[in-house]
Amino acid sequence: MLAHWFLAAIHLLAFALGFWAVLTRGTAFRRLNAGLGEARSVLVADNLWGISAVILLVTGAMRAFGGYGKGTDYYLHQPLFHLKMTLFVFILLLEIAPMVVLIKWRIALGRGAAIDTGRATLFARISHIEALLLVLMVVAATGMARGVTFG
Repeated sequence: MLAHWFLAAIHLLAFALGFWAVLTRGTAFRRLNAGLGEARSVLVADNLWGISAVILLVTGAMRAFGGYGKGTDYYLHQPLFHLKMTLFVFILLLEIAPMVVLIKWRIALGRGAAIDTGRATLFARISHIEALLLVLMVVAATGMARGVTFG
């Protein structure tokens, strides 16, 4: 029972870390575009966003399919679980462009080359949309925890 509780707590804390990190990354992108920030802030926030995503994936998979949650059957037949996973897929799709560009930034900065910040405003907007989708995932998760069903 303690393992179930621990995993649930880690999963929820990863949502909090992810929310903070992606909002911070979005703000850092905006500051960078305005000439007030530096790429390092974007990259640090992005690292934390990535770490939180890995923690969410691992703890979520353990809870849904590893016997540490309500059981695979419950999750697979729970509409809010499907909503939560759909929102997660949207986040992953939105994340492709920023991820590719930030990998290029890391390579360029490692070589001492300049980076292209032309899409910083777009990536700030994407980051903030991802934060909203994370909030919606938490709303779906709380409904699942309470056994909310439709129909």
